[in-house]
Amino acid sequence: MDLATPTTARPPHIAQDEWALRQQLADCYHLVDFFGWTETIFNHISARLPGTDHYLVNPFGLNYDEVTPENLIKVDVDGRKVEPSPWDGNPAGFALHGAIHAAREDIHCVIHTHTTAVSAIALKRAGFGHDDFYGAQLTGRVAYHAFEGITLFADEKPRMLASLGQDKHVLVLRNHGIAVGEIDIPRTFFLLWTVQRAAEIQLAAGAIPGDNVALPHAISQRCADLTQQLIRGDDFADKFFAAMVRQMRSRRGAPR
Repeated sequence: MDLATPTTARPPHIAQDEWALRQQLADCYHLVDFFGWTETIFNHISARLPGTDHYLVNPFGLNYDEVTPENLIKVDVDGRKVEPSPWDGNPAGFALHGAIHAAREDIHCVIHTHTTAVSAIALKRAGFGHDDFYGAQLTGRVAYHAFEGITLFADEKPRMLASLGQDKHVLVLRNHGIAVGEIDIPRTFFLLWTVQRAAEIQLAAGAIPGDNVALPHAISQRCADLTQQLIRGDDFADKFFAAMVRQMRSRRGAPR
């Protein structure tokens, strides 16, 4: 079977709700690839299975466009496979994703990237600004964690969680990249898109001579609050996610 072409039928051993989550998570991997935000076979996107301590994540060694609903692996918060699979996960992802899924009930999906724009902002002491349209939407939502090397070791988990806190949804991994998390896959992908746009605009503005027009904190906070009101709606993020999937499939010539 072509790894990039999932079967249309749900395997009998997978429940309907889990299959729907697997399909959506595979679409999310393909979108990150479509937008050029991948790091070859590295980085990870995870989705918690509701009502469990298990989450789905990509098989290590596959490109994002090779991820399918079938080949996603199921692991516990310590990264141990809970179902047989010929694939293993990326150990560098387990400490980050497992820690967040175990500690934050309001985060059911976590996406980790280090695109050029995001990594450049993570390198800067000031981090993300909040003066442009997208950066303003992140006001009060960004936390920072000091770089400790490749995220492999369990002893870093409590420090990452302390950095993230209980109310932030963007964790800037200093000198590295970001992790974003939300209640579901569409909302997490929308947050990732917002963070990526904020990083790109901040880099572009920084390359132009002259001062930026600073926004009062009250204005940027209002922008962030209004964005959250939209995102908390029933279908705002779902519509955005579905539209991006349609665009991806149309441009790649895949059936809708």
